[in-house]
Amino acid sequence: MSPPMSRCHHRSRSGGGDTNATPRGDPGMSPPMSRCHHVPADPVKSLCPARGGGGDTMATPPCRTVLVTGCSSGIGLAVAVLLARDPQRRYLVLATMRDLSRRGALEAAAGATLGDTLRILRLDVTSDASVAECLQQVPGGRVDVVVNNAGVGLVGPLESASGPQVQRVFDTNVFGVLRLAQALLPQMKRRRSGHIVVVSSVMGLQGVVFNDIYSASKFAVEGLCESLAVQLLQFNVFVSLVEPGPVNTEFERKVLQEVEKSEFPGTDAETLRYFREVYLPASRDVFDTFGQSPQEVAQAIVSVIGAPRPPFRTPTNPLYSPLLALRFADPSGDLGVRTFQRLLFDLGPLFHLSLALLRCLTCRCCRRRVAPV
Repeated sequence: MSPPMSRCHHRSRSGGGDTNATPRGDPGMSPPMSRCHHVPADPVKSLCPARGGGGDTMATPPCRTVLVTGCSSGIGLAVAVLLARDPQRRYLVLATMRDLSRRGALEAAAGATLGDTLRILRLDVTSDASVAECLQQVPGGRVDVVVNNAGVGLVGPLESASGPQVQRVFDTNVFGVLRLAQALLPQMKRRRSGHIVVVSSVMGLQGVVFNDIYSASKFAVEGLCESLAVQLLQFNVFVSLVEPGPVNTEFERKVLQEVEKSEFPGTDAETLRYFREVYLPASRDVFDTFGQSPQEVAQAIVSVIGAPRPPFRTPTNPLYSPLLALRFADPSGDLGVRTFQRLLFDLGPLFHLSLALLRCLTCRCCRRRVAPV
């Protein structure tokens, strides 16, 4: 990554950026560019002349403040660093996390952007008080883009899931998104500009065995966002769902480690055997075959944020498309359900073989060999 440059080349856009900072003129005309004068004491003013940092405030739209949740590791960390290192210095990144004692990895990755185009704030998305306290620390009180990345997983037989475990998943994955939307929508609607980005999952489109609670939370988020997006277009506020498949992160590793140690009380022996002997090996194969890096997903999110008209849905892994197509190929839903049931429980060896073949066909060395001269 190259270090941040000293100019802010932000162009007006019809998407999630601020279109209300100056009177609208010819929609085909871009506003003049202006030099950003760096004043370390106030990153917003230094990056964005229109917020009081010098320059022609009537001609240059403000740069965009992006609040990202769940930045202690994985996708959130990668998104925050990518945005903060934007060569055109278009973003002031507010990277948040529940536990500030875990900020070390982000600080190391941020490098010279820390304290310049990136600030670290505490935010627990499960707490109304924490959301309010965090937003009070936002420079100028303005958030142009929010990236809802904080998430909690839960894997295992449904019978063993306790009420508090289920509550924690929904409180983070669903109500966390809802809290921030309720807090930020008034200012976005008032300005008639804003962008709500939600890191969803392919499990919000296709349920996955033994991921019942997590899938349910992502289905809820998908429904919330799809309903909200229609209304918010009237206010020039965009909603975007980014839908990764398996991602090789610390989050996923912790979930699998906890699962391997769990006893799953209340689960019958047959179900437990299916989980340990069928699902877990298949899950490892799926991660080996389809797993993306946090950086790949982060790049997709950054592209969505920078799009002139942000898309509503962005699947990040094209290898998953054929599996998702099964869900919509049959209106009754039987085709998808029965196909996955047979592949996993009846045709296990064929399932593992097909994944191995897919890994071979999609590996970089194979692509190099078959690339046209």
